[in-house]
Order: sequence, then structure tokens, then C-alpha cells
Amino acid sequence: MTGAGAVSAIAEVRDRNGVWRGGSGVSDLATGAPVRTDGRFRAGSITKVFTATTVLQLVGEGRIGLDDPVERHLPGTVPDGVHITVRQLLNHTSGLWDPTNEKGGLFPDPTDPAAVRNWLDQGGLTRTITPAQVVAASVAHTPAFPPGTSWGYSNVNYTLLGMIIERVTGHGYAQEITARLLRPLGLTGTYFPGTATDIRGPHAHGYLTLVEGPGPADRSDRDVTVQSVSWANSAGELVSTLRDLNRFEQALTGGRLLPPALMKEMTTTVPIVVDGQPAGLSYGLGLARWQLSCGVAYGHDGGVAGYSSQLWNSGDRQVAMSVTPRGDETQLQAQAVAGYGSLEQAFCGTR
Repeated sequence: MTGAGAVSAIAEVRDRNGVWRGGSGVSDLATGAPVRTDGRFRAGSITKVFTATTVLQLVGEGRIGLDDPVERHLPGTVPDGVHITVRQLLNHTSGLWDPTNEKGGLFPDPTDPAAVRNWLDQGGLTRTITPAQVVAASVAHTPAFPPGTSWGYSNVNYTLLGMIIERVTGHGYAQEITARLLRPLGLTGTYFPGTATDIRGPHAHGYLTLVEGPGPADRSDRDVTVQSVSWANSAGELVSTLRDLNRFEQALTGGRLLPPALMKEMTTTVPIVVDGQPAGLSYGLGLARWQLSCGVAYGHDGGVAGYSSQLWNSGDRQVAMSVTPRGDETQLQAQAVAGYGSLEQAFCGTR
């Protein structure tokens, strides 16, 4: 991946033979310091697996029903909340519009470099955006489709699940997930930053490449390490490490966090279709199912500005990965292809 232009890439593989961890690239373009494989990084939407696990624990305790309407737990929050269920939030079949990823939402169009530059220069990256603001921006827009009729990835689904956790338990979602998952599993490198904009301890810097013309002088790498991920909240704000992510995934898929019936619910998937074509992935209740050449892996990917992450488990092998990408759309695509190729090799290569 660094050969394809990424600033850094780190990964950890666990299987019956033990643990392998490796890295390539630098943690900081300014200093050239080598990336640390024990460093923290922004895990992005891998947060959703933690949120989903907590919701399913509450289902197991009888405090939430998978087919409960959103209106039951968050009255008046979503206009069609009577017809949207907790299950549909978990597997992204609610149809709710995503203001964090779609054009016209909370962020500038990523294909408009001038708009992105102005947003960065005006401090947009460090502004706090609350869950209520994310939901308000979503429900102000026409839904993508009627509930339950299709699949569409939307961060607002997990924003609402975080709000449901808070309503049911009386605790903030970060506090509840920390008490149920982070602390019992000893995930000491993992935390929810909330409104804090830095990353604690050793970490790789993240970058955003602005391409404002055809020549090399028209490109600039902006350091976006310091940023607010408050907008991602229970959908994507987690900061973690390779060790912690693999440890969590091992506990989850090993049956330590959910009973078999709820793990079956979590891994029952609906197909993901992109531009009318099967994507080779399907989505369950916070876990995606990926069809590899040698079998199946369950997990999730994640991404926020400057950081891209992966966490997958095939049953006898686990892989966690963090990349700090760099470059234009073509280069980023090449790095993504290299990343998925690395994961395929990690699972289906020599054992």
C-alpha cells in the first residue's frame, strides 16, 4: 500500500500459530519517523461493531426488541419512526438519508477541492457536530427509499442506535460501551474521543491531498490528524489499536459477548448492491460478510479523513489493518485495491 502511495500501513494477523505484526511507511511526513505498529489510529466505522454488540446485549436483556419501532424509544425523533425498526437501523435498510456522506450534507463536496480547502481554512475540520444535528440534517431530506425495501449505508442509523442506548440505559453510549466491552476486555488503547480533537499517545498522522490543478505544484497534503469526529459519534468516532481490535473481534466471534442466537442474528445478512451489481459483500447487524476466494470472513471497514481501517475474522485467522492514505482519486483507488489484495492474501495465502 505504501508502494501505491500511502503514507503508512500497519497490520496485525492472529491465528493458531501466534501473532504477526508489521508496518511500512512513516508516521509523520514532516519528521519521517517510521510508523509504529503499536500506535493508535482513528478506526472509523469499525465503531459500528461495538455499537451493534452493545445494542444486541440490550436485546438479550429484554430492554430492546430488534423489531421495536424507533418511535418506541425515540418518540418524535424520526418522522417515519413508527415504520423503521431497530433491526433496520442495524442492517442499514431504514432508508434514512446520510448527511455525512452524501452531497448537500454536512460536509463540502470532496470532488470540489476549492470548497474543501475553504472548509479546512475556516476550521471546519475541528467543529463539533452533535448527534442531534446529524439526525436533524438527515430527516430534513427525503429518505433514500421506504424502510425495509432496499439497502443503503447511512451513518445516521448508528447515530440513532447510540441515542437509543442512552435512552434505554440512562448512560451515554460511550460510557455504556466502555463499561460493557472496553473495560472487561482490557482494551486499554481504545477510547471514545468525544469532542476532543487530538489522538492520545503514539499515532500516525493522517493527511488529505488537495488536487487543485494538473501540475505537481497544484497538489498539497494537509495534515488532518487534529480533527473532530463528533459527527461520527456512535457510528465512527472510536480511536483504537491493532491489538485491541483483534482482541475485541476474537471475543465477539468466539461467543464471549453474545449468545449463539444473537450471533446468528448478527451474521444474518442482506446483499450489498452497488450500481446494480453485487458487491461481493453482504451486511448483517453491524457485521459485514465478505466472500473470499477461500471462504468467508466477517468484519467491518472504517474511514474518516486521513485514516482507513479494516477488521476481519475468518474463524481461524484475524486481520486488523490501519492505513493513512495519500494522493488523488486514482492513487487512493490503487491503495484501496492493494489493501483488499493484502487482506485476501492474509486470509487465503500460505497457512
